[in-house]
Amino acid sequence: MAAAKTLRLGHTGALDHHYQKGSEMFKKLVEERSKGALLIQIYPSDQLGTQRELVEGAQLGTVDMVLTSDVLLSSFEPTLSVLTLPYLFQNIEQVAKVMDGPIGDELAANLEKKGLTVVGYWENGFRHVTNSKRPVVKPEDMKGLKIRTPKGPVFVDTFNAYGASATPMGFGEIYTALQLGVVDGEENPIAHILTQKFYEVQKYLSLTSHIHSVEPLLISTAVFKTLPADQQKLLKQAGKDTAVWVRKEVDRIEAAQMKQLEGKIAINKADMAAFEAASEPVYAKYESKFGSLIKRIKAAR
Repeated sequence: MAAAKTLRLGHTGALDHHYQKGSEMFKKLVEERSKGALLIQIYPSDQLGTQRELVEGAQLGTVDMVLTSDVLLSSFEPTLSVLTLPYLFQNIEQVAKVMDGPIGDELAANLEKKGLTVVGYWENGFRHVTNSKRPVVKPEDMKGLKIRTPKGPVFVDTFNAYGASATPMGFGEIYTALQLGVVDGEENPIAHILTQKFYEVQKYLSLTSHIHSVEPLLISTAVFKTLPADQQKLLKQAGKDTAVWVRKEVDRIEAAQMKQLEGKIAINKADMAAFEAASEPVYAKYESKFGSLIKRIKAAR
């Protein structure tokens, strides 16, 4: 009998984040369905390295699997930037329709050329703004605020369009930058705001839902090709099944997470129509690059 194959999976989430819960569900499905022939070892909280280091390692074949963001992947494969456009997605149902359909397949094919095989498109949720200065209701409330963003160009252009001063930096640097006042605020899904304890160094949470974040689970293409066809198929099916589960889980736990944040940070609803209108210059800039993809994604609403 052949020895079991162990795949190491790294991600940036805390132990109580849904990245970890999704990884545990994926591990369960893979190990049960392979009858122990495939084992998954999970390394949360950047234990194996930063997201960028893990993606680069996966390209080289020195890292097995990484759960990472569409925005980070956009610096490896530029077509992924389309997913980070503001107010492109209206709800999780549209996300599922797009990512589990032909568009998701096309983006996966592009990543494959870069040595990265998509196992499933998992979920990070819609992003919101926190800051230490004032509630943000309309885009003009962003004027003069230094907001940490990921390093993707669409994020930077979006926050600059809102009148903020976009300040790109790595995820692991956010808490200290907020604590020291290097930046006034940041933007992330509710789960990160809670589990990374950003509320300890921020006063206001404004529910903007400005950008949705897809979280692809990747396996090194070099590693994937060493596996027999039945195990390749099993991994991809488990990745897709976990994606369905994670989307429901994020939807379910966000209400509870919001309750946990009440009393820790002042929460207000933003005028999303005003923010969507303020996003028009961003679309004007990227229309020629992603025109047909934008139309197809919006048609899935």
